[in-house]
Amino acid sequence: MTHLFTADPSAHVFDGRIYIYPSHDIDEGDAFDDLGSHFAMKDYHVFSMAHPEAEAIDHGVAMRVEDIPWAEKQLWAPDAAHKNGTYYLFFPAKDYDGIFRIGVAISTSPGGPFTAQPQAIKNSFSIDPAVFEDENDNYLMYFGGIWGGQLQRWRTGSFKAEGEGPFIHLPEDNEPALCAKVAKLSNDLLEFVEEPKDVVILDEAGMPLLQGDNERRFFEAPWVHKYNGKYYFSYSTGDTHYICYAMSDNPYGPFTYKGRILNPVVGWTSHHSIVEFQNKWYLFYHDSSLSKGVTHLRSIKCIELTYDEFGHIHTIDPYR
Repeated sequence: MTHLFTADPSAHVFDGRIYIYPSHDIDEGDAFDDLGSHFAMKDYHVFSMAHPEAEAIDHGVAMRVEDIPWAEKQLWAPDAAHKNGTYYLFFPAKDYDGIFRIGVAISTSPGGPFTAQPQAIKNSFSIDPAVFEDENDNYLMYFGGIWGGQLQRWRTGSFKAEGEGPFIHLPEDNEPALCAKVAKLSNDLLEFVEEPKDVVILDEAGMPLLQGDNERRFFEAPWVHKYNGKYYFSYSTGDTHYICYAMSDNPYGPFTYKGRILNPVVGWTSHHSIVEFQNKWYLFYHDSSLSKGVTHLRSIKCIELTYDEFGHIHTIDPYR
């Protein structure tokens, strides 16, 4: 898509067609900072394709920030799910206290428009929701992001507003890294039915990754898919700009680190999704090449993803 800037693509196959739920980048003139103030997105568009090489169709504005009663600003990376004829759009936004919450909106069409629920999901916080449909009609939401995503401000179980900047409340480098969260959703997919739990990533020795291990530890952009009976938890390392992954036999983890999926792209951020379509796997991601490197004006890309005989993902160099 070249007619507007899009990022953070969540791709799904609905009704035999690929639907993509991205954030919509705009330039509001906000100063660049490590809290992401320049990511000032105000609405969502939904796109779809008949197949990965086809033209992407813009289904128009799916929802605006003014349509969400509890949200003030910053409609960051969303995700979507489908159940019993209803389509769900999950999204983070800052409420009127400046705290990121996660909301949900519904539609009878995968292309929207979506109608937001009047309140954010109870006990939700931080950013980057990703909803995984497992067996037995279980839907799990993975979420979280540090620095501007505020995950570090929730370490004690309640929001800590004191202190300035992205590094306040982070663990020390020699402490276990902050984890993404996971929680099972209710039958109507509108609430959590349990307290969010840590998604722990272990190293090759079975020990949790440390906060200072910033080439492997979780930063933001969780995503889960399943391949040959194994659960794959993938994520961005943020300030080191990799998309990495870990594997487990359990959707709650712990997950063991396995390697990199995507090397750094043009622009600061990296955010992705992984989807199967007609027996092939695809990585959707973004970079800032269309804007010639403006880090908050990004564009979606798609490339085939492959595995070796052990189920390990081949690392992708985006510019080779």
